[in-house]
Amino acid sequence: MEPVTADDPMITWDIDSIARKVTALNTSRVDKDWEHAPHQHRKAQLIYSVRGILNCEVQTGVWIVPPQCAVWIPGNLLHSTRGSGETECYCLFVEPDAVEGLPSVCCTLAVSPLLRELLLKATGFAPLYAEDGPEARLSAVLLDELREAPIEFLHLPMPQDRRLRELAQGLLADPSSKASMSQWCKHIGMSERSMSRLLLQEVGMSFGRWRRQLHIVLSLQRLTRGESVQAVALALGYESASGFVTMFRKAMGKPPARYLSEGGANTCADADGATVSGIVLAS
Repeated sequence: MEPVTADDPMITWDIDSIARKVTALNTSRVDKDWEHAPHQHRKAQLIYSVRGILNCEVQTGVWIVPPQCAVWIPGNLLHSTRGSGETECYCLFVEPDAVEGLPSVCCTLAVSPLLRELLLKATGFAPLYAEDGPEARLSAVLLDELREAPIEFLHLPMPQDRRLRELAQGLLADPSSKASMSQWCKHIGMSERSMSRLLLQEVGMSFGRWRRQLHIVLSLQRLTRGESVQAVALALGYESASGFVTMFRKAMGKPPARYLSEGGANTCADADGATVSGIVLAS
């Protein structure tokens, strides 16, 4: 049997019917944005981005996947995926009981050089490779590397409260807004005390930190499309590019140009997880 491939990421494969612990496929480059509608599958999925920004959305949040990083999606989790600009990615599907210690929640993972090469190699396997052959042994090593992959923090959780959802949508619609927390509270009909309590309860961060997280998300999307740092800074409401760069460096551990140019696992792994606990729909 030939390896499983996909020329169009919109294609839905009956991946759950393949009776192997690990199944990998690659998608060709796409010269325009694409989106895969909400769906789910029994097997867990890893999507590794070689080129372009990937977005994975579930009910509780959105995960941003820059080049050379990957998003992990547990099995039976309803999710949608989207590619920004020209993308190239590889997908790995894993049986839920394939190995212990894999993440139980959606997350962004750093991809080491070894994990990357194992994943690329696995895309050349026939779907029903011999379970006692070299492909199965290599798949076992791949699972061990996947289990050890560091979790990155390129996610901002979405609140469930209706009023906070309204806040998130408002901030998304106008990320350059300089409205204060007090002004937003009046707009959505909440007291500042209630908003602070609910934000900490539902997303684990303050209003100001939540806003900065959105700016990181949107800036990664824009910068990857080729927009200049100056243009992105102005679009997000910063008075100067230097102010935006300072914010980005504090959150991600390095300035935007360096973050995007230093491909490979080191780029993703250097993100400051202590500062960036998420990235998603909020500003």
